[in-house]
Amino acid sequence: MAQKLKINKEEFIEKGKRYPNLNTVLMVEDFLKNHRDLPIKVSELKKQLPKQIMHQTLIIILEYLWRSGKIIYGPRGIQWIYSEPEHLRKMFEGSLEV
Repeated sequence: MAQKLKINKEEFIEKGKRYPNLNTVLMVEDFLKNHRDLPIKVSELKKQLPKQIMHQTLIIILEYLWRSGKIIYGPRGIQWIYSEPEHLRKMFEGSLEV
């Protein structure tokens, strides 16, 4: 992913582009989590996602994931790097969801 991911909200609003909804962001997150073993190119990611997604929308999602420290990107592609803190995992283990 040689291109620089940079999002300017005002620029997108002026051009009439839309931000992704939560379902789309979660779909991309889940896919990258489940395929964390090898880096994946943006073009391959678009092909393998369960639903089609516009390129601009995917770039916005990837920018968000990169800024939040969940992915890294480089010449080989995108890779999921985030791991849930152990203390949170233990806290929720055996708990009852309401």
